[in-house]
Amino acid sequence: QVQLVESGGGLVQAGGSLRLSCAASGRTFSSYTMGWFRQAPGKEREFVAGIGWSGTYYRDSVKGRFAISRDNAKNTVYLQMNSLKFEDTAVYYCAADDRITSAQGMGVIVPIYRGQGTQVTVSS
Repeated sequence: QVQLVESGGGLVQAGGSLRLSCAASGRTFSSYTMGWFRQAPGKEREFVAGIGWSGTYYRDSVKGRFAISRDNAKNTVYLQMNSLKFEDTAVYYCAADDRITSAQGMGVIVPIYRGQGTQVTVSS
């Protein structure tokens, strides 16, 4: 069992930056592929970024603006979001799955564990 707790969301103007954090419980954090998803009002949840042994992977709309990273010593994964746009407004969720072996896989397979989410609002 893995518990995920996100933080760092908030209100920011377009062009600004935020860094999301996700603290994970458990002693085998390093064995999990981690990812971030988001869900905007009235839209389906979508993959944002993943990080695993193979590296990182992003949806096209955030490439060059967002960066996912992890600190295994702190059981924490981060999402640095720069040059934020109005369309980035959503609830952002952290996810984890030890069945998924690549960052790309996080965008294909529904992960087992997901946090409660943190709201990111970008004003235009």
